[in-house]
Amino acid sequence: MADTDRQTDGETLEKTRKATKKPDLWRVLLHNDDYTTMEFVLDILESVFQKSPAEAHRIMMHVHTRGSAVCGTYPFEVAETKVEIVQARAQERGYPLKSSLEQA
Repeated sequence: MADTDRQTDGETLEKTRKATKKPDLWRVLLHNDDYTTMEFVLDILESVFQKSPAEAHRIMMHVHTRGSAVCGTYPFEVAETKVEIVQARAQERGYPLKSSLEQA
């Protein structure tokens, strides 16, 4: 006797696949300090985060006046790499510029 659950009457059985989940996103923030120059922050925003000069200036002023600002939102590995690049460049130049991650 045939398995009635598997009987298809000539139709094709289709397997459903689970939908691919998009990766969680993380925000990269820059934090204000009293020693890092605005020019260095602008350079970081333009070179690491690919911001236009106008957008970089807006973000830099937000960091300066409010204490921190979001530079971009990325998957975790990309965000973590950007934080490490910022920290390494700041350390090379002797600046205490701090960047961090927060989940979006």
